[in-house]
Amino acid sequence: MGQFIFIPIIFFGLLILISSFFIVKQQSAAIIERFGRFQSIRHSGLQMKIPLIDRVAGRLSLKIQQLDVIIETKTLDDVFVRLKVSVQYRVLTEKVYDAFYKLDYPHDQITSYVFDVVRAEVPKMKLDDVFVKKDDIALAVKAELNDAMLDYGFDIIKTLVTDIDPDAQVKAAMNRINASEREKIAAQFEGDAQRILIVEKAKAEAESKRLQGQGIADQRREIARGLEESVEVLNRVGINSQEASALIVVTQHYDTLQSIGEETNSNLILLPNSPQAGSDMLNNMVASFTASNQIGEAMKEARNKKSDEE
Repeated sequence: MGQFIFIPIIFFGLLILISSFFIVKQQSAAIIERFGRFQSIRHSGLQMKIPLIDRVAGRLSLKIQQLDVIIETKTLDDVFVRLKVSVQYRVLTEKVYDAFYKLDYPHDQITSYVFDVVRAEVPKMKLDDVFVKKDDIALAVKAELNDAMLDYGFDIIKTLVTDIDPDAQVKAAMNRINASEREKIAAQFEGDAQRILIVEKAKAEAESKRLQGQGIADQRREIARGLEESVEVLNRVGINSQEASALIVVTQHYDTLQSIGEETNSNLILLPNSPQAGSDMLNNMVASFTASNQIGEAMKEARNKKSDEE
């Protein structure tokens, strides 16, 4: 019977022995109280406490944590905007006591300070400046939080303004302004491109006309040189200049007829071409050149006579 009495006592003793050991995880701290009074701070590893006298009052994480705070406020140009501020913080290892006993709700405390700083800084800025100077807002929040939270054992690692969200109508207006500016720039580029094309086309046409005129001048120069040589050849065989010129014109006339006949895509052209046409053309041209020479000689004599009388 006595053996059965000792079994519960032994079992109860084992429970008390086991409850005297506890484990603290890495990057965390445990607060030990004795009869409700702070006793010690235990760090990672297997720890021991006095059973039924000491208790683990709480645990704190020593890792870097992040708190996202969303604030709605108004800018200097009366635009309502929502900002998302991310606060990264951690509990200082040497100030675990302050973090645990001095502050019940650290998240609420941090949120209050973020609201206070943002609503003091953003109303001084226009909406465009809020986007440009978001880093300044983040630095102001960090400086204020560091001064306030350091006494409570919290170290503010970094603050970031991760989102700026204006009113929907304001965003739509900003998008329209941006689109209008881009369309204006695109129109300017298109106008410049058209102007360049027109100028280059005009330059190309001018160069083409210049080369065409030069080609025609060269062609006529060669034709004149060829006619001069032809007349000289004909003069050597006893044909005078009028007859030679008429013969060359008749030759060119028949060369033209030959070219027309060789062109299969030519339109219908009717030309007089009787057996006597060549002879008549030659005689008419000789008579015309002779008459032109006579008229020229007469006009020359009249000018000479007039100059002698004067």
